[in-house]
Amino acid sequence: MKYYYEIKIKDDFSSVKEKVIQVLSEEGFGIITEINIKDTFKAKLDVDFRNYLILGACNPSYSYRALQAEDKIGTMLPCNVIMQELETDNVEVAAIDPVVSMQMINNPDLIEMAGIIRDKLRNALDRIKEK
Repeated sequence: MKYYYEIKIKDDFSSVKEKVIQVLSEEGFGIITEINIKDTFKAKLDVDFRNYLILGACNPSYSYRALQAEDKIGTMLPCNVIMQELETDNVEVAAIDPVVSMQMINNPDLIEMAGIIRDKLRNALDRIKEK
């Protein structure tokens, strides 16, 4: 079973990032963390790496509900969305499938919420191509 959903876009990295943040916001997500892997690897390992961002997307109302249903679920939050430059002006955007990650937790309320969040993440990624 695939644990992520991905799309590929022909556009420059910074433009794709703007689109990703915009469509996630339209689905009720805010970006609460941003990890720049390229910069981190350069600073810590002195290696060159492609453009690669990990965006921590959070939908506050669903995060609140999830924490009410399972107090340790914070170990699996936020929903990560990655962006990586495959080649110049060719960017892949991928998001976790929360349904897959919630299957190991025996809580039907979380599975239902995970399905809603999965749909919101997929809708957002699919709309990036339209922008």
